[in-house]
Amino acid sequence: MPALGKTKSRGLSYPGPDFVFGTATTVQDGGVPEAISSWHSHTMSTRNREAERDFIALNREGVKSGLVTAKELHQYRATHDIRRQPLTREGFRRSAPARIPPDASFGITNRASTPISELMEYKYAQKWLEEQHAKDKILQAHRHKKAQLGRIQDTRTTMLRKSRPLPEPPSMWKMPRFQQVGPALDTFRDPEARKKAMSAHHSESASRRGILGQGTYKVD
Repeated sequence: MPALGKTKSRGLSYPGPDFVFGTATTVQDGGVPEAISSWHSHTMSTRNREAERDFIALNREGVKSGLVTAKELHQYRATHDIRRQPLTREGFRRSAPARIPPDASFGITNRASTPISELMEYKYAQKWLEEQHAKDKILQAHRHKKAQLGRIQDTRTTMLRKSRPLPEPPSMWKMPRFQQVGPALDTFRDPEARKKAMSAHHSESASRRGILGQGTYKVD
């Protein structure tokens, strides 16, 4: 009991300098000499252990028998019994690790040092610019090829359909006394041949090069 008017002590009294802490050992196992001289290995005992039911095998055999519903499988498991194979010591053995060569080094290799001369000469930036230019060229070539594949090439017929007939140019001024005079040279056989030739020239002028429409064809 604590004294009246004093705080309660939270510690315990020291038993003395001759007191030994801990629990006394009463088991006599021979100590280290007996452990070194005779080492007893334990084996797995399977005498009193009952093998477990193999539900995976039961379900598989039930499906093979034509049972697919949960009720049918439950009845099949109640009337049939398949046990799992008991585990042996060989089942717990692990494969030995692969042998490591004596000269093997563990860890990650160091990154190669950056050459200072290339940094000072701005070579990394130039290399990046060259790569970007090469990418731009490839992209432009791809776009040009895609545009060519998607565009329908014009033919002579489509160009003639799109063309509009040119207006008839006004006749050149002539003196009244020369208006009824015919040309001095006429290379056509007759007026009908001249009319056909001029009509063909007028219809094909849209697909030919030149101001007068007398050049080569625009469609290659």
